[in-house]
Amino acid sequence: MTPTASPTKVRGETILSVDNLVKHFPITQGVLFKKQVGAVKAVDGVSFELRRGETLGVVGESGCGKSTLARLLMRLEKPTAGRATLEGKDLFRSSGAELRRLRRNMQMVMQDPYTSLNPRMTVGDIIGEPFDIHPEAAPKGSKRRRVQELLDVVGLNPEHVNRYPHQFSGGQRQRIGIARALALRPEIIVCDEPVSALDVSIQAQVINLLEQLQDEFGLSYIFIAHDLSVVRHISDRVAVMYLGKIAEIGTEQEIYERATHPYTQALLSAVPVPDPDARDDRKIIRLTGDVPSPADPPSGCRFRTRCWKAQDICATKEPHAVLRAADPHPSACHFAEVRPAA
Repeated sequence: MTPTASPTKVRGETILSVDNLVKHFPITQGVLFKKQVGAVKAVDGVSFELRRGETLGVVGESGCGKSTLARLLMRLEKPTAGRATLEGKDLFRSSGAELRRLRRNMQMVMQDPYTSLNPRMTVGDIIGEPFDIHPEAAPKGSKRRRVQELLDVVGLNPEHVNRYPHQFSGGQRQRIGIARALALRPEIIVCDEPVSALDVSIQAQVINLLEQLQDEFGLSYIFIAHDLSVVRHISDRVAVMYLGKIAEIGTEQEIYERATHPYTQALLSAVPVPDPDARDDRKIIRLTGDVPSPADPPSGCRFRTRCWKAQDICATKEPHAVLRAADPHPSACHFAEVRPAA
């Protein structure tokens, strides 16, 4: 099952480039004659690069645009603006045979293992469905064998191809979803909160499986999650999203030990600490107010309404997550500075 590495594929080179990606959902009024009166700015100017063989973690509060970003990259939503380049091709302008080829190279693991699998299909049919859509990926007559190999790769019994999803536990179902994502041997897998619906012990097993598969198949992950400890464990770099934008992006050590954006610092201060002594000594940052509506975000910096550092410039000039001489990594804050890790 292990694919042979191509000499042109170099670990660490950029495999996916996203530039100023925007997705606005229109707000309309009227029944017969609908009129657009606004827009929900779910994703509003996101840019990043994914390198071959790395895991890019994406974290942030609910409603910040993480899952919308995943759906855009999978072409499940049409972007309002921006571009994503995969293998040198514009993902949003490709069509026909070229789009089919690009889609083979990027697959997705859904959040809920209970609803992401068709209960009326056997496991063999679920994992084998990609071969029906892309018959060139499995030689004729080898579909069942390939499905059994995939089950074995993810730690399930190959003889269970005729079972149905309800006959498996939650962790086993997520393994089935991972096997389905691996079927076409993609280079990129988008993981949209793949362990949030699982027990803690099962989460660890699935995370370890993803890391093992990454080494074996040379995969690149976009890993979306709420749990900061899980993201730190699996990610090489981390992007922190707030209200449709990237607030800060950097390596795992830069984000968790030398965070410069106030929002990132507030998130990290809220992480439970197992050491009672350290828990008593640390300072928790308590944000005031509610998250603004993505339909009417604040001017300038979107975090300024909850930020203790906010000044007049924050309301008039939008900061961008670009690398500046004073910052160790890109941070979208006018007053970015390192705060000791919690």
